[in-house]
Amino acid sequence: MLLIHELIANPKAREIYFTVRKHGTVSKQSLLDESGLTISTLTRILDELLSLELLVEVGFGESTGGRRPTLYETNPSYAYLLGLEISRTHAKLVLMDFHLQLLGEYTWNMDTALTPEHLMESLHSQALQMLAAASIDLGRVAGLGIGAVGPLDRQAGVILNPARFTAPGWSQVHIKELLEQRLAVPVYLDNGANTALLGEYWASSNRMQHHLLYLHAGIGLRSAIMNDGRLLYGMIDTEGAVGQMIIEGSGLPPHIPGGNAGAWESYVSIHTLERQAREVWRLGSSGLLRSLAESAEQLEFAHLIEALHARDPEVVRLFHEMAVYCGIGLANLINILHPEEVILGGPLFLAADDFYQEATRIALERTYYREQYNVRFTRSRLGERSVAAGACAMVLHQLTN
Repeated sequence: MLLIHELIANPKAREIYFTVRKHGTVSKQSLLDESGLTISTLTRILDELLSLELLVEVGFGESTGGRRPTLYETNPSYAYLLGLEISRTHAKLVLMDFHLQLLGEYTWNMDTALTPEHLMESLHSQALQMLAAASIDLGRVAGLGIGAVGPLDRQAGVILNPARFTAPGWSQVHIKELLEQRLAVPVYLDNGANTALLGEYWASSNRMQHHLLYLHAGIGLRSAIMNDGRLLYGMIDTEGAVGQMIIEGSGLPPHIPGGNAGAWESYVSIHTLERQAREVWRLGSSGLLRSLAESAEQLEFAHLIEALHARDPEVVRLFHEMAVYCGIGLANLINILHPEEVILGGPLFLAADDFYQEATRIALERTYYREQYNVRFTRSRLGERSVAAGACAMVLHQLTN
């Protein structure tokens, strides 16, 4: 499938297409005002984009005294997108249209049986089933995006050596090459935090913001940064490095090889929360936790959310203490990066209202120039689909930039 800049030869036409894409729905009058083009030139460009089936007319806007203006959108059926999330707990495949509307979804548990070979074989089968159910030919698929736990070589399309995967074989996986051979579509790889931020950006109705920070809090901590609609990259894939920010000089030992003592992730993660709750279970200080699991080792995050909703004092305390550490780390990032908006995703933020509220309160309290600098906090709009939907957005980004 041709890239948009190859399909649209006229630079002015490309600019109009990108403007429509950024707005979502836009009137001809707004395009005229923003572009500075003459009405005849704009009309010719719009006719060209309509003939290429890149744009569609979607009705009329409100009249300001004359004829009601025609409204335009990018064509959601121009092509279709596949997105794959690979995390330590699960893998998720989604099928979406060009507007990132969900058409199909499948989830695998990341258990001991889900080796790379097993996932890729099953993915091929599930993708074909999704396309058949939606009456879409594989030739209409523009590509597959993958948002994965790092570290990665995103240019080469290789998952390098991720920690704490249950199944064997997840080291040096040339996933781009292998899936391109299976599916015969372009495959793009990036870390999950980056794809999640891309997805959140395109799910928002406000795409005029300049500086965004995304933080995912789950098994570990992952972050991504966007400036003027573009993801910012370092020299190497550093998705999980934010979790190694030191917030206690003589703090807890690391729980991953090569990690820092006193690292943020040692104080804010599902792993840490479960470890602390298991100690509470052993001490017998929470009858509710004892009723939810027969042994300390059987306690899982879902049990803790249930206990939190029941307002178990010990569990409320654990979430509160973790939220304070989370807020301190967030304040450090905000004081360095000065984002306009901080988007918070992952199970800790999405499943626990108390945690989200307390962490953001502490972060605001510790933000320098807080009276003049009004950073906004939002929860993930895409929720548990943010990484996979963002992987679709990555394919769209490759086609249209």
